[in-house]
Amino acid sequence: MDAGTPADTTYLAQLTTNAKTAALISDALAARFDVGEAAVAAFEAADGRWTVEVHFGHVPDETSIRALVAEIAGGAAADAVCFAHVHARDWVAASLSGLHPVPAGRFLIHGAHDRARIGANHIGIEIEAGLAFGTGHHGTTRGCLLALDQILKAHHPRRILDVGTGTGVLAIATAKALRWRVLASDIDSRAVTIARDNARNNGAAVYIDTIRAAGLDARVFRERAPFRLIFANILLEPLRALATPMSRLVARNGHVVLSGLLAAQASAALASYRARGLVLAHRIPLEGWITLVLVRQVLRCQVRRSRGLACGGSIAERPSAS
Repeated sequence: MDAGTPADTTYLAQLTTNAKTAALISDALAARFDVGEAAVAAFEAADGRWTVEVHFGHVPDETSIRALVAEIAGGAAADAVCFAHVHARDWVAASLSGLHPVPAGRFLIHGAHDRARIGANHIGIEIEAGLAFGTGHHGTTRGCLLALDQILKAHHPRRILDVGTGTGVLAIATAKALRWRVLASDIDSRAVTIARDNARNNGAAVYIDTIRAAGLDARVFRERAPFRLIFANILLEPLRALATPMSRLVARNGHVVLSGLLAAQASAALASYRARGLVLAHRIPLEGWITLVLVRQVLRCQVRRSRGLACGGSIAERPSAS
């Protein structure tokens, strides 16, 4: 890095790799820096390779960034990280142009620059690139949207909850598909603001109530319960901590969609929810991540237990009352 670079300069760390590694590295880097300290973007090139870019307002610690990349992807990847400085206004346009529309069943995640490209057969979800909470292009979000697309083929839930809503992608998708009310929550006040703005920009604000809440203890959750569909796209440990309160909020035969899980973590998450009466309908692997679709079947479990039989395991997805 050159000392004394102009005030309108930002600093760039860049790595080109495969899709799975790009997702892991971009997530780790996004978690590493505070909001406003750095902007992380990952996008696919025409040759199928992925580029991870991190833009800083100040000179970054190259050693610590390489160490983090090495921990995730090995020394060769760490050595391949390039550092440079660019004009601040240049990387914003580059990040937006690199975020191509991403389909997930009937849904299509896109930025404002691709608004005109959304066909009549897709439900467009417009999310702009920003410094926090992502764009919705990540494999965990796409997994949840694919799960939603499958669920809506057989069910039309009327009580919906999105826990850890972030940018509000899942709440917006559900509201636009069903034209029905959705309760969305997040622990972060800025996420709540961003989700509300995105809901308004997508014409879905009338259907979505976005609140700040830590966990699921607030009265509003009990008042709105039982929910027919619950999303929780967060991380393994918070998902495990929420297993008991979430199981109390979901309706009989209601669906719970869990994501934010690496493939190796899926069994641990499933065990926590299976112990509380939810069974696996199916799982969706995508880019090294797993999305779990669970169903609460209380009456069936009660009957089996009354006969001294085990309750749990996987079931084939089937229609049920909504």
